[in-house]
Amino acid sequence: MIYLDYQATTPLAPEVFDAMVPLLRDQFANPHSAHRPGRAAAAQVEVARDEIARLLPPGGRLIFTSGATEALNIAIQGAPSGGIVTIATEHAAVLDTADAMRRQGRDVTILPVDSDGLVDMNAARAAIRPGVALVAAMLVNNEIGVIQPIKALGALARDAGALFLCDAVQGYGRVPIPDGCDMITISAHKIHGPKGVGALWLREGVRPAPLLHGGGQEGGLRSGTLSPALCAGFGVAARLMRENAASDRAHVESLAALARAALPDWSLNGSATHRYPGNLNLRRDGIDGARLLSYCRNIAFSLGSACASGSGRPSHVLRALGLSDGQARGSVRIGFGRYTTPDEVERAARALNEAAAAQAAP
Repeated sequence: MIYLDYQATTPLAPEVFDAMVPLLRDQFANPHSAHRPGRAAAAQVEVARDEIARLLPPGGRLIFTSGATEALNIAIQGAPSGGIVTIATEHAAVLDTADAMRRQGRDVTILPVDSDGLVDMNAARAAIRPGVALVAAMLVNNEIGVIQPIKALGALARDAGALFLCDAVQGYGRVPIPDGCDMITISAHKIHGPKGVGALWLREGVRPAPLLHGGGQEGGLRSGTLSPALCAGFGVAARLMRENAASDRAHVESLAALARAALPDWSLNGSATHRYPGNLNLRRDGIDGARLLSYCRNIAFSLGSACASGSGRPSHVLRALGLSDGQARGSVRIGFGRYTTPDEVERAARALNEAAAAQAAP
């Protein structure tokens, strides 16, 4: 099996697995207990917290969560009352939560994007005004890899007196996170860490209302017993992202160039320049992506967000770019990273080209 679905999840780094095993098997104490084993487990959590924070803006504090969806919900639902502004190509965890807030009476504005997937800054300037409480934007889009102008959006939010939330799940450790963010969400399993743990970074002085109430863990913002194993795995994954940043980037760029050369009859969805190269969303006229996925059974790729797979609806991200339903259904997303080999990309490209030609044949 050739795995090319790095935006859905990444392979667990061997070093992460090795760090987690002792905490699962032997060092099992509750990190919130006052006895010595509990304090030792808590120390592992704090080491991980510090390591993760090294890839985030200076200052602030990091709150562990069950994943990015929970972190986004805390940030959006817990923000002060007022309007919410976000972008049409955001993840469902943002759009659906914003819609839930709209049903509760909050004013919600969804900004359009251009054909490259970049936010309409004129619409943003018109919408982000005093009275808006929160602006939410994704650093790197999970479906098309486009990098939004986070710094400019953050400045608009600051001038309007609003908090700025950056969904950095796909960009953390890969793309620098600009200054000016008030809240940042990240997830371990997108950086070769374990599933089931994420984090919400908060600038000093920012304190959203908690969603969960109970033992008051994580500074009272996220009650519940932490898993030292998951936290430690997240920390090691973050350290590896930092240490391997240059080599990972060069590797991904070379794979992207190889893939584009091997797939000449496919068009790129989204900006060719403002993007993370490890995410290629490609379309080809006259094909059906679902049939292609079924044909290429030895390749793991996707038709869009894994969270929305099986819905039967064309991608809301691709539709926001102006693509027709047919074009959206004829698009596929391939993603690669640290453990992908050039040979795998070449073999996958041959299979995709063969499958597409077979569909087009009379």
